[in-house]
Amino acid sequence: MTSQFLLALVHESVRTTLYLAGPLLVLSMLVGLVVSIIQAATQIQEMTLVFVPKMLVVFIGLVFFASFMLDVIHSFSLMIFDIVARGASL
Repeated sequence: MTSQFLLALVHESVRTTLYLAGPLLVLSMLVGLVVSIIQAATQIQEMTLVFVPKMLVVFIGLVFFASFMLDVIHSFSLMIFDIVARGASL
């Protein structure tokens, strides 16, 4: 197990994590930005007002991105199992 192998494994793990979390984080950020702009325009400064729309959008995003997320997890898991089966020689 070389340092280059470990670096490649960490790189792939971080990339997979970003692929999984990215779409939902972007959706949540956009909804938070829109609600914050509406709050600033109407001068309603209620902190809990952002929570419900973000929850709904993340849930809807999970429904739409579930197949993509499962494909990413599946391919990453197959890669890890292949590495383990070959004896960690990437």
